[in-house]
Amino acid sequence: MADNEWLYAKHDQLIDRCLKEKDTTKLRLMLNLLLRQPFDEEAIRTDLIDFCLTRLADPKSPYAVRAQCIKLAYEQMRYWPELLNELRQTLEMISCEPLSPGLRSAWRQVIKKSTPYSCSPVLLS
Repeated sequence: MADNEWLYAKHDQLIDRCLKEKDTTKLRLMLNLLLRQPFDEEAIRTDLIDFCLTRLADPKSPYAVRAQCIKLAYEQMRYWPELLNELRQTLEMISCEPLSPGLRSAWRQVIKKSTPYSCSPVLLS
């Protein structure tokens, strides 16, 4: 992550470029750069969340872009239970379609991270 610190100042500019980018290769590379940056609770970008939710649910989008959007959506939505619920619902919606191994892996990782842990019973001896 330290190698990418110089990019942190360009965070919003990078997001703005992603939202407008038409070239799939450039988009994939920029999304990859965003995945290497921290997302904090105060700096939420609802336009990026909407973009990610739309792209991850679009079967016409390339698998790599969809997988990156799943991860980016989680990175931004993880602070709010109601947004995480929306993400889980969107992920459940796409779970019925055939997913590539990479997309299935991203799906599984985010489902695992976003599902609240159930309390395990305490064993009394």
